[in-house]
Amino acid sequence: MPRPPRLSPDDVTAALGGLPLWSGGTDGIERTLELPTFRAAVEAISMIADVAELMDHHPDLDLRWTTVRVSVVTHSAGGLTELDLELARRVDALFPG
Repeated sequence: MPRPPRLSPDDVTAALGGLPLWSGGTDGIERTLELPTFRAAVEAISMIADVAELMDHHPDLDLRWTTVRVSVVTHSAGGLTELDLELARRVDALFPG
């Protein structure tokens, strides 16, 4: 499978304008989810995992009690790609705010 092209700093800045819950730069973006319970946080990870499996693109997930940090980057491209932005959009669709 060909490696997706890495986004430029300007592309990343423009994309983050449409992803206000995410922060980061060309080396990756992240978002923190605050859930009401530990079980809800674990379920959130499961929901994100389902999307990641469908996309065959897997984020780094960090669970701390009721907080889940989602980090995306295309390691094979050495930075952020459109694939990462699409995964971020899909996470936002699951957890709009």
